Amino acid sequence: MHTRRSVVLAILGMVAVSVAQAGPSFRFERNIKVGIVDTYSGPPAVFGNDALNGFRLALEEINREGVHGARIEFVTRDEKFSPEIGLSMARELVLQERVDLLVGTINSATALAISAFAREQRVPFLVWISKSEQITGAKGHRYVFSTSENTAMAGKALAYALARQGYSRFWIGAEDYEYGHAVTNSFWRFMKRAKPEATLLGQTWWRTGEPDLVPYLTQILQARPEAAFFGTGGAGMANVLRTMRVIGFAERVPSAIHTAIDVTVLRPLGAAAPEGVWGTTDYLFYYPETPANREFVRRFQAAYRDPPGFPAFHGYITAQFIAEAYRKARSLDRERFIEALEGLRIRTPVGEVEMRACDHQAALPLFFGRTRRDPQFPFLVAGDLVTIPAREAMPTCEDIQRARARGR
Repeated sequence: MHTRRSVVLAILGMVAVSVAQAGPSFRFERNIKVGIVDTYSGPPAVFGNDALNGFRLALEEINREGVHGARIEFVTRDEKFSPEIGLSMARELVLQERVDLLVGTINSATALAISAFAREQRVPFLVWISKSEQITGAKGHRYVFSTSENTAMAGKALAYALARQGYSRFWIGAEDYEYGHAVTNSFWRFMKRAKPEATLLGQTWWRTGEPDLVPYLTQILQARPEAAFFGTGGAGMANVLRTMRVIGFAERVPSAIHTAIDVTVLRPLGAAAPEGVWGTTDYLFYYPETPANREFVRRFQAAYRDPPGFPAFHGYITAQFIAEAYRKARSLDRERFIEALEGLRIRTPVGEVEMRACDHQAALPLFFGRTRRDPQFPFLVAGDLVTIPAREAMPTCEDIQRARARGR
């Protein structure tokens, strides 16, 4: 009897040890602190606020259970669309607020400035809207990641899609700033790969914030290209679209602009947006029609009334990547966080997305379509939609290695 009791107690002791080892006993000693630098004033604020709302929505889910017992907290700084202010805000967040990582931005020049600082300080920086391919390409490094598509992906997707439309004679119109140059260079580089006989008839450039674009677009009309590509985004792109509608540009010259089909752009324009403009984006609230996307849209609209645009999607998946990387790392150490984030796969409203290890670029599909009216919506949406898989839109890891070697 004594022997049997000893055996039972020994077995129970082993089970207790096993359960204790397998159970969720590991806990972070403090919360995770994220510093966000983005534009929250002026016209570009619509993108910054949309991204922040997507981030908040994801944190509501994540913080219900927490990450190893910790909550994800955040503080924001408005860089007013200025790289100098953005860099100053990043310094304050890292050196004074002691954030664990940085997140942002809309402005690509700001992203590149903060990226250099993040490398110097060895602090992770997740870019959620800025699209210059240099961020994870030629100027990429261990401490910077992108959860947004970039200009290499946008340029390649649009070039290949327009080449299939049969266009050969192009004119480029673009805004004279980092993103304008990056997306334009990418488009033409990949167009020449897709269609070596393609001809560039000319280029028209204007300063950022130029209010009157009629003379520039009139010049393009006079050149009679088969198609026009515009390297502009945000408020500048809205002005291009508005001007197109006023002078009937899109009816006379087939035109393409990255993110021209996004709701964040088209909803504020309403009836002022032109039909028939080709565009690409990595998120549309009405496509793909999957349960995951429908649920994301339902929750976002319940919280913020309007449907989510691509910035909201980026903010949402950025929070997911952060949470899953910390869960995997089981540490608040920055180096272990980076190692966990490399190659990490998460489920998103558009399907599974991987953070590619070779360049720290999220592997996202792109959607190509053309603006049109739909009786379901008071603003234009995209028709003739085609999905371009990430593997077709992204430059190869060899392309990235060569770009970084040239950039040294």
